[in-house]
Amino acid sequence: MIEKNKGYRYAVEVLEGKIPAPMYVKKQLKEFVEIADGKNEKYIINEKKYTLLLKLLRLIIMPKGAHKGKTVEKSLAGFQWVLIIAALCTVYRENTQKRRYQTVILEIARKNGKTFLVGLMFILLMLTEEKFAKLYSVAPDGTISREIKSQIEEIIKSSPALCGTSKGKAKFKILLNYILCNLTEIKYTPLNTSRNRMDSREPTAFVADEVGALPSPYPLEAMYSGQSNIQNPIGFIISTKYPTMFNPFEEQVDYAKKVLDGVVEDETVLALLFEPDDKDNWMENNEILQHANPLALEVPKIMEDLKAKRKRAIEMKSARENFLTKHCNIIYQGMGTDTYVPVSDVQKGRVPKIDWTGKRLYLGLDLAVSDDNCAVAITAYDEQNDIIEAEVMAFLPEGKLEEKSRAEKVDYQKFVEEEKAVACGDQIVDYGVIERYIMEIEETTGGKVVGVGFDRYNAISTAQKLEAAGMTAVEIRQHSSVLHPATKLLKEHILEGKFRYTENELMEINFENARVTLDTNLNMYVNKKRSAGKIDMVAALIDACFVLMQNEIIEAPITWGAIEL
Repeated sequence: MIEKNKGYRYAVEVLEGKIPAPMYVKKQLKEFVEIADGKNEKYIINEKKYTLLLKLLRLIIMPKGAHKGKTVEKSLAGFQWVLIIAALCTVYRENTQKRRYQTVILEIARKNGKTFLVGLMFILLMLTEEKFAKLYSVAPDGTISREIKSQIEEIIKSSPALCGTSKGKAKFKILLNYILCNLTEIKYTPLNTSRNRMDSREPTAFVADEVGALPSPYPLEAMYSGQSNIQNPIGFIISTKYPTMFNPFEEQVDYAKKVLDGVVEDETVLALLFEPDDKDNWMENNEILQHANPLALEVPKIMEDLKAKRKRAIEMKSARENFLTKHCNIIYQGMGTDTYVPVSDVQKGRVPKIDWTGKRLYLGLDLAVSDDNCAVAITAYDEQNDIIEAEVMAFLPEGKLEEKSRAEKVDYQKFVEEEKAVACGDQIVDYGVIERYIMEIEETTGGKVVGVGFDRYNAISTAQKLEAAGMTAVEIRQHSSVLHPATKLLKEHILEGKFRYTENELMEINFENARVTLDTNLNMYVNKKRSAGKIDMVAALIDACFVLMQNEIIEAPITWGAIEL
């Protein structure tokens, strides 16, 4: 029976190359078809559940759009059918009441019916789950969270079979703060991330919308934790891309890719990642639009609109971020004219560990103000291969850890635990800890510290102590004419694949935040005031590269304003 379904035909035609789809969607569809064909030893499609859902979808009416007034069963796109069948009907062979998937990830561009689809699935769950089940939606704010509720309301009010009564009682009770299905006593409640405590909830099902804009993974983790005692839990995580590589949705997408690649074994994850394989040739490659917008393959008007938006984005740089992130599922970060260097290029140089033994080390300090983040960078130069090696440690006040994490939307506690940051002092950073860290570098690395570059602001005392300990401290005047050569050197080495660093997500976030400014002489420098967040680790790295450049790369060292104490 499933072979006649539009979703099954869609999956088969994608795998045959008749319908364009990105690589990771093909991987998930291959598994879907295998199960639908009965070839999987562990999982099957529950035909009884599928038949029930099919009957319900024939009673539900489309509230708006091109298919307004038609039944949902005749209006759903192929990929939408796949998600419904795979998520709700894939079960264990040995226990056909137990669903396989507990996490459903949908990465898809705007205007592809994602909110409608989840609203529809929630109605199906309210009609078919066990009595008294609880459903929730979470989002970055209450308005987005209530969008799911609005979709559910519209579907119910447009469908006579749902908005009528049963035994003299309304089938669905719609109130301001929740929707109750009287047939099953199942309640759906939209939650406001910023106002509602979530730890006490016990969701049978939840949906997290626009996860890319969530300030932290807390809502997701709270929902997952609440499902510990649920027999058949399921969570839907949906979003478009956002112009940042570090957000809760990207973590989910990266994990799903590892699952689909077979790197991580997790049979509870279902992921349709409509993220184009080609992320560079967006100006002329129509396949990018097709990969990110599966609904456009069935609704020509959507494709026409996308091409018009693309033309506008080509001509207007100000329109590119919205077009690429929201309509192409391509992270725009790194393409802007004032971004220092794309994080994706930085990450190409990530290595598990660098052996500093016997190497000449050049340090950079960014001590900033005492109640803010500070950083120490270690660099070395591989002359034979023209490679700059680096490792950076952040320092921040321990008493402000939680406050800074909330305000800056960075999980500093995680980085402290990973030993990528040191929490020291209470409300202000303990410079003594930083100074001891620097003085122990030779012992901990096995290298030889040749010089330490620093910004005079807030660092004179520390520099004097380092000098007294036998280190050479070099003051670097913070002016574009002075900083430009080292800033340019680091950028060029990163872009040319000649930069290697000990893996450090916090440093990558700093690179993502970094913005540059050009002075009247076109000298480039990283501008803290214009940057999108903390960049102390990048600033320390540039200072380290300044000292490295003087000693290793320039045959006749010049100071560019450097002053030795």
